[in-house]
Amino acid sequence: MASLRMVAKLRAGVVGCSKPFRYALKTTRSPVKLLHTIHPRQPQWRCPPQVVFCSTVAPSSDVVLQYKHGRPVLAVPLPSRQESCLFFLRPMLMTVGDLIHDLQREDPGVTSASVLTKDGARVANTTSIDNLLDKDFQLLINDAVYNIHSPEREASSVSSEHVVDVEDMKHMVQLLHTALHLPDHHLLKERQLLERLDGLKQDLSPLEQVKAQLERSAEFHSSRTLWTGVAVLSVQGGALAWLTWWVYSWDVMEPVTYFLTYCTSIGVFAYYVLTKQDYVYPDAKDRQFLYYFHKGAKKERFNVQKYNELREELASVEEDLRRLRNPTQLQLPVEQIQSQP
Repeated sequence: MASLRMVAKLRAGVVGCSKPFRYALKTTRSPVKLLHTIHPRQPQWRCPPQVVFCSTVAPSSDVVLQYKHGRPVLAVPLPSRQESCLFFLRPMLMTVGDLIHDLQREDPGVTSASVLTKDGARVANTTSIDNLLDKDFQLLINDAVYNIHSPEREASSVSSEHVVDVEDMKHMVQLLHTALHLPDHHLLKERQLLERLDGLKQDLSPLEQVKAQLERSAEFHSSRTLWTGVAVLSVQGGALAWLTWWVYSWDVMEPVTYFLTYCTSIGVFAYYVLTKQDYVYPDAKDRQFLYYFHKGAKKERFNVQKYNELREELASVEEDLRRLRNPTQLQLPVEQIQSQP
């Protein structure tokens, strides 16, 4: 019985290291009833009072965001794999929607994800990561909220004060592309314009000859009309003088000259009604020139409309060629304008 009690005490001491409760010892031969409570004693090989540490406190809801090699790295706990995954962010190129898409692609168990501000307001998916990292924010994954504290940016990281924005980067890339490919593009464009200019001049060459002939003819007829008018007025003045001093008296010819002046006024007003222009001698002469020119073009079957279109296209090509050869377009120093002496 004494040996049995020693065995029971030893067993109770070993078991008491993990669970300090009352135990009853069972044997295979016959049940043994313990008459009093055995208080566990610490044996010579003492066990720590607790072997397994358990905690009912929820894990921290903070997500680590830090900079590595000048780029922000976000360590997000994935719900399916129960482990943290590092996401390298590109602040200038990524948006909130891209971050959510990367989370769902990495872990199919992420059914819903969104980014909230510190006050709980939802952040739009089009917001850039660069603007998001300016302040602390929250990450909502499957109803689990994680607080993210934005650390101070490193000197080599993206900074809104020391780094150009996307538009400036695009402008720099465009300038680089222009510097590399502009000379070849200018040469190609100049060759195309010169070929087009030569073709237009060849098409206009026969038309220019016909036009010059028609201009000479129209100038001759319009000048002849002017000289005819001078001759008519001279004859009229001589006839009125002869009738006044040799045939009739001034009392008879005065009403005649009055009615002639009145008829001239009617003719000038009729000219204005028909042409919507004042009767000015240069304009009248130009109208006569155009009249005889179009009359001769119709006779010679000269296509005036086609000629005008070719001339306009030729002027446009010459203007493009002039602008292409401009020092500003070629990125050459502009010549200084010298004052006239």
